[in-house]
Amino acid sequence: MAKSHITTVINGDPTEFLCETEQTLLDVLRDELHLTGSKEGCASGDCGACSVIVDGRLVCACLVLAVEAQDKTVETIEGMASGERLHPLQTKFLEHAALQCGVCTPGFLIAAKSLLERNPDPTESEVRYWLAGNLCRCTGYDKIVRAVLDAAADMRG
Repeated sequence: MAKSHITTVINGDPTEFLCETEQTLLDVLRDELHLTGSKEGCASGDCGACSVIVDGRLVCACLVLAVEAQDKTVETIEGMASGERLHPLQTKFLEHAALQCGVCTPGFLIAAKSLLERNPDPTESEVRYWLAGNLCRCTGYDKIVRAVLDAAADMRG
């Protein structure tokens, strides 16, 4: 089977890869590009653990074919921090103990980043609604919501 040559930008870096037409973006990110922050929780778009941002849109990487990344910009959890400096959301997740096992954390962080890029001053209801596509088995959701609201306040200044 012939592979497709894909040219894209991932976390600000021009990236090229070869993939088969049925490979998901999640599979290529993890297996070919070794960006293992996005997790496979369900492979059906129900848990949000594989959330990434493609051309400004929050998506589940398990539902996107890798060939669809052609000429697109992809943001993953690996691109959130700037060197050793954590993104404010990452800092607040740590401060609020909004993570436990860590499987869902990258997806929640990417989803929250996507929300705050669209709405820098969300209400608690808006945060809960926006994060509803992300499932957590460990923390409950209150610490996550508080961390996002606290980060939003800090980011607004």
